[in-house]
Amino acid sequence: MLRHLVTAGQDSEFIHLDLALLAEGESWGATSALEAIVVVLSGQIEVSVDGHQVGIVGGRHDVFEGPGHAVYVPPDTSIGVMATGGPAEVAVASAPPGSAPVGPSRVIGPNDQRIAEVGDGNWSRMVRTILGPEHAASRLLIGETINPPGNWSSYPPHKHDVESPPDEVRLEEVYLFKVNPPGGFGVQVAYDDNGKDEASLVRTDDVAVITSGYHPVVAAPGYALYYLWVMAGEGRVMVPHFDARHAWVQQSR
Repeated sequence: MLRHLVTAGQDSEFIHLDLALLAEGESWGATSALEAIVVVLSGQIEVSVDGHQVGIVGGRHDVFEGPGHAVYVPPDTSIGVMATGGPAEVAVASAPPGSAPVGPSRVIGPNDQRIAEVGDGNWSRMVRTILGPEHAASRLLIGETINPPGNWSSYPPHKHDVESPPDEVRLEEVYLFKVNPPGGFGVQVAYDDNGKDEASLVRTDDVAVITSGYHPVVAAPGYALYYLWVMAGEGRVMVPHFDARHAWVQQSR
């Protein structure tokens, strides 16, 4: 079963995001003019690219267990995946290529990712950068963040909605959430300097589309919060602008 979560031109400017739930032996495949990355959220899949067998990737029980596997495919490249050894859940993020050259098709494993604990105290979190600015791709940036129970991320609050290098670079962003244990929630905050001031409960498989403003996230006590983050813009440079009213916490570390 394929769920369309975010559609470019409708919900976002560049980013498409789909979620595929595959029973054992069930397959999914596509060829498009978009740059794409398939992230194995749980289970394992057998992968083929342009009709050639790549192998079996994945294997984690869920996103909280540890870093997983992803498959990057450039535009006009066919990809096919089939769940093997049990059910699998995969996220498929895509965007039209930008001005930078696309990368080669490849599997991205845990050892290929930049994994770091960032922040401090109750705003510390684990960030797994699957496809960062240092990795070959044209437009997409993608990774995973895990907030321990009660902790904040995307903090200090920052935004990236203005193209003003070297101080800020415009990137839209999409979050896909998971919560552990099941039944919990987090809170997605969204505000700007022009009066926007919102907060929404987020639960497993909820999505946030961030096109402007500051966007911190907090996990409810007792529940770890995960989100897959997908970014896309005119360039692949991550230069956030921190809210000066709250950036002081970085100096207190």
